[in-house]
Amino acid sequence: MTGATGGFGRLIVFRLAGAGWDVIAGARDTGKARDLLAEAAARGLAVRTVELDVAREDSCRRAVEECAELTGGPWALVNNAGIPQAGAVADVADEQARRLLEVNLLGPARLCRLVLPVMAARGGGRIVNISSGLGRVPWPMGAWYSAGKHALSALTHCLRVEAAHLGVRVSLVEPGAFATPMLGRALADLDTVRDPANPGYTATTKLFTAVDRRVPGPEPVARTVEKCLTARRPRPRYVVGRDARLLIPLHTVLPLALSDRVKHMVTGLPHTPAPPAPPAPPAPRTDEQQAQQAQQAQQPKEPA
Repeated sequence: MTGATGGFGRLIVFRLAGAGWDVIAGARDTGKARDLLAEAAARGLAVRTVELDVAREDSCRRAVEECAELTGGPWALVNNAGIPQAGAVADVADEQARRLLEVNLLGPARLCRLVLPVMAARGGGRIVNISSGLGRVPWPMGAWYSAGKHALSALTHCLRVEAAHLGVRVSLVEPGAFATPMLGRALADLDTVRDPANPGYTATTKLFTAVDRRVPGPEPVARTVEKCLTARRPRPRYVVGRDARLLIPLHTVLPLALSDRVKHMVTGLPHTPAPPAPPAPPAPRTDEQQAQQAQQAQQPKEPA
């Protein structure tokens, strides 16, 4: 289980451990890993952790090897780790975009690659990739998050076909907005890359803040992940949350021109170009320039 120390991950760990699963929680931060273990013990749950930074190949490899030593090889992988990186496309630097893609896309991909041989040797297994409703509803001021989750969705659907003959069933979970630290991190991202001249930042900050106050708890996502692991024939895709179940079909059927207008309204981004600035008045002529102009006017013109 990646991204196990907060948000969806923490709740999923406790739910699965409470149902009797042998949960190996991947954690990049050792302090948060200790907190997770302490809370699990207080709940009477048995949970183990491995150090895991999904953005580093060596860390992913060591974590899978350690899981194999602890369990004989993982039967299931839940790719939950993710970061938001909000901000306009024009303001997000390459380094920030690469970090998002390493965590949200390449990390899950390399872990799938590493566990597939182990699962095949066991005769089967399950992979659950947690994407987002925004992977199918691209949202301005969060383009890189939508792009990464859209790519994860495509990768998951391809992997489902490629891994079927190994006995590995692959599912995609697409949550809407739930009460996790993700929106708070997105707000911090906006402050980091904010362009004061872009009105989208003000409106998007208000939107994220309002959504963060109203969203439900993440329990439905934890229940859905458990379904992916326990169902005899898990579905290829699970959409979780009222907002995601509404927005995804709506975005599919709306003409793009209308969809764009709605996004302009919600984000506060202007729909039409700003009027051109009036031309600057000519600079006043100096006495020398005026004298030269008078002298030129007095000179006789040559006949054509």
